[in-house]
Amino acid sequence: MTSGNGRSLLELIDGADERGLAAAGLACLDRCLPLLAPDGADALRPVWAAVARGDGGAWGEAVAKARVELAADADGTGDAAAVRAMLAGAPEAWTAAALRVWAADCSVAALALHGRYDAAGTPDGLVERCRAGAPDGAGPLLAGELRRQQAVLETVAHGPTGLRRARELSVEGGRVLRAVVSRRARTV
Repeated sequence: MTSGNGRSLLELIDGADERGLAAAGLACLDRCLPLLAPDGADALRPVWAAVARGDGGAWGEAVAKARVELAADADGTGDAAAVRAMLAGAPEAWTAAALRVWAADCSVAALALHGRYDAAGTPDGLVERCRAGAPDGAGPLLAGELRRQQAVLETVAHGPTGLRRARELSVEGGRVLRAVVSRRARTV
């Protein structure tokens, strides 16, 4: 599944600037946050504000504060550990190189987490194929997360005004994942 402009997720990440990369990684983290801290979205608001300002100093400070606030919210196992690793991997430096690595890592982690909740699971290599533009075999949760990641990168590429849409996509994606996890917990 390539984006509307024909670019794969890998190409979109490669072409993004610092703001786009920070927003992409943060949006993945935000959508997966219900697995770590169901009520933790407020902890990421200052990080989103730093992205909106493109302020590297505020970014590092907000990331550090979010780590502290979310540290006590999970047991550190399973899916929560994967989300905690996304947060732990957020660079304090506002540089394209550091943010690109983090955004790519968050992309893989978020797709893998969503794929685990698809009924059919995620076959080996599917996440990387999806990121490269070949999503054949992706279940609805994985495909939806892929679309959201592409949309975030595309909208943020249009400037700071795209951050509002990125946040909307993150809230929507978080609700979807929260509902699936809740439904699964009730049936187990």
